[in-house]
Amino acid sequence: MDIINEMYVKKIKELKEEKNAIILAHNYQRPEIQDIADFVGDSLGLSIEAGKTKADVIVFCGVDFMAETAKIINPKKMVLIPEKALCPMAMMLSPEQIREVAVKHQSVPVVLYVNTHASCKALADYACTSANAVKVVDSIKSDTVIFGPDANLAEYARRKTKKNIIPIPEYGMCPVHHQISTSDVNRAKNLHENAIIVVHPETRPEIWELADYVGSTEQMIKYCKNSPGKEFIIGTENGILYRMKKEMPEKEFYPASDTAICTNMKMTTLESVFNSLKYNKFEINLDEEVMNNARKGIERMLEMV
Repeated sequence: MDIINEMYVKKIKELKEEKNAIILAHNYQRPEIQDIADFVGDSLGLSIEAGKTKADVIVFCGVDFMAETAKIINPKKMVLIPEKALCPMAMMLSPEQIREVAVKHQSVPVVLYVNTHASCKALADYACTSANAVKVVDSIKSDTVIFGPDANLAEYARRKTKKNIIPIPEYGMCPVHHQISTSDVNRAKNLHENAIIVVHPETRPEIWELADYVGSTEQMIKYCKNSPGKEFIIGTENGILYRMKKEMPEKEFYPASDTAICTNMKMTTLESVFNSLKYNKFEINLDEEVMNNARKGIERMLEMV
């Protein structure tokens, strides 16, 4: 680490103590951001972890919907996001789209991936994560559910539950996961013949068929830790490889695709974390009614799982 970054790390630690703050970093963040975080993990797990702490300030190093979720779960705390980083998939779904589909399919429950904005979550009957989407959908009595915004995850839940799933939008997806191709995975497998293939359900269905295991980021980490295997090809955003190598130095991890990089996730820097803490940039403020309505779907999910 260079002198400037060391300076920022020192000042960030001082500000954390001064403001009674906690730093959360998503698995896809830069290595230096993961290193300064109090907790590293998936978006919902981090928000729940924040709710358990006595911190007054939450600095969420991730994209916008994650910081919003932290605010929904922790409405009395100050939630900051160091950069106005947007999630392309979350931006694919609007409240208007949800209302339009719900009118066409009345009485059909709406299940929304946590990767949505608060205004959309407020219209959901249930929230879900990539780790529990199948369990949430399967637990709902209705044979049909409206599910968004990731069409790949919707298809994954459909195959696992055999329920009729109406995706909203029809072709919503995470560009980073969706661009991972079978050619990418096969190329990685040819280079590392003994490697176990582990992928995220946001990837295309044909990628699941090549995989030895499909799961959320936290499930992927747990699987690799418990596996006797020593080499793994990882099909998700490449930022997670840093954490995997750090926590499992005795094992080797290779990206399924060298281009699986979310530039929005990489916007957060040590400088922007420092500025966020120093000047309260950028604070998440949500309408109270929106937060209350959005919290209902999240609470139902937590009760189910």
